[in-house]
Amino acid sequence: MILFVKLLLAHLLGDFIWQPNSWVIDKEIKKHKSIYLYLHILLHGVLSAVLAGEIRFIPYAILIAVSHGIIDLIKLNFQKKSTKRTWFVVDQAAHFFILIAVVFLYEKQPISLSWFGSQFWILITALLLLTKPVSIFTKTIISIWSPENENTLDQSLSSAGNYIGILERLFVFGFILTGHFEAIGFLLAAKSIFRFGDLKEAKDRKLTEYVLIGTLISFGSAIITGLLVQALLLEFMQ
Repeated sequence: MILFVKLLLAHLLGDFIWQPNSWVIDKEIKKHKSIYLYLHILLHGVLSAVLAGEIRFIPYAILIAVSHGIIDLIKLNFQKKSTKRTWFVVDQAAHFFILIAVVFLYEKQPISLSWFGSQFWILITALLLLTKPVSIFTKTIISIWSPENENTLDQSLSSAGNYIGILERLFVFGFILTGHFEAIGFLLAAKSIFRFGDLKEAKDRKLTEYVLIGTLISFGSAIITGLLVQALLLEFMQ
């Protein structure tokens, strides 16, 4: 049903778009004593209730908020610097399955592709996913590696890499939905040409591998999202 996509959208807004880095840092330091942890929990509850759009869903929104807080507390207490990436994946997977369980309890229907609802909600959620959430996911995954020549990265415009990544994912997503798969190759080639000069000048193999991994994760996430949305839209139209 459309409810699942709405709840997924609420999660993306609450966990990525409307959660400042200052909240994350404060929670990691103070854990259960952080006021921002409880504001974060409240935000998820409110967003879930509002986007669901039904009064009778409020108890389920409370369930989502409470379970979200418990999952976050477990992550905050058990993660270490060396395991943050693992806990990030576990944390997001746990939240995802909680949403599935809540929809199952609320709708009392078997799991189906029809859960993803109308075209509008599918597209909005996919577009939002490809912005800050994927940026954070990519940054978290590749943070295990650190290029030796960090000055090469620091000489770019502030947050330029982040916005370039978002734009390239949105372009790839649009190319897939419109059936222009060849354009993805041209986009990847164009980026490679622009990056070649920097990487050649840096003469740093680790930097080259670092950029390549980040690019492949970014393009890969956009391609997978595009193909998934395309399949869902076809299922919806049948």
